[in-house]
Amino acid sequence: MLQARKVFFILIFLSCFSGIVSPPLALTIGILFALFLHNPLPNSSATAARFLLQISVVALGFGMNLHEIVKVGRSGFAYTALGIAFAITVGLAIGRLLRIQQNPSYLITSGTAICGGSAIAAIAPILQANDAEMAISLGTVFVLNSVALLIFPPIGHSLGLTQTQFGLWAALAIHDTSSVVGAASRYGGEALVVGTTVKLARALWIIPLALATAASKGKRSKLQFPWFILFFCLAAVANTYVTRISSYAPLGFRLGRLGLTATLFLIGGGISAETLRQMGWRPLTQGILLWIVVGLASLYFIRAGWIAL
Repeated sequence: MLQARKVFFILIFLSCFSGIVSPPLALTIGILFALFLHNPLPNSSATAARFLLQISVVALGFGMNLHEIVKVGRSGFAYTALGIAFAITVGLAIGRLLRIQQNPSYLITSGTAICGGSAIAAIAPILQANDAEMAISLGTVFVLNSVALLIFPPIGHSLGLTQTQFGLWAALAIHDTSSVVGAASRYGGEALVVGTTVKLARALWIIPLALATAASKGKRSKLQFPWFILFFCLAAVANTYVTRISSYAPLGFRLGRLGLTATLFLIGGGISAETLRQMGWRPLTQGILLWIVVGLASLYFIRAGWIAL
């Protein structure tokens, strides 16, 4: 039975590269598989999801223009800094109000403010968070990622958001890069470019946050630089300036999108019933409240024209 589930799991994973399976469908299938059939390869799929996400993001760089990346990064610096500071302040306040333990509260807040699971993975060793605290924090972020991937595009269409507006909103209000890309890709090509670029620029803030956290704890930790962001930029450079490489850019970009679809299936497969039980209602409530505040605030300022590219 276990062997059959492994084969079935792998076949579904491979089918995600066919282009037939959409990103939200891949995520939904992964969640249903995990809840009803149980992921037969939990450790392997988690590792594969992490590396495949990074590889896919790099491949997406071949669909980006360097001039556009510089423009987005420069114009987005101020509101990214303000948005992160706002999210951290509100998140910690909600955590104290709900009497959540310090580590899970800080991890959920960091994941919401910056880059979901990546931020949690970077901050957790500094806090010396245990497995249960990691599971609670990651579970909360992944559940909300799943919801965002499904509901953000319909909300954007109902509100009449432009491609640029939706890309900005997704990058500011959705936790993980994979879900930002998944939601933006459903909305349109321009939304995908804007969302991915702004989100990757936002992910760089993991480094100063980790340094600040270590300083506040009086600890020195070896920080891991998110190298895939550098390679994403190099891919964009090649696409912008190297004609021979740019001719193959559409293929690389398509492979990146297919890889992200497969990544979403693996992420969905990692959300087990046990993870949901471990979360409890307080951390999930903190995550939901903070997510709603960040989502509504960013949407208001984008529609008002205060946040624009």
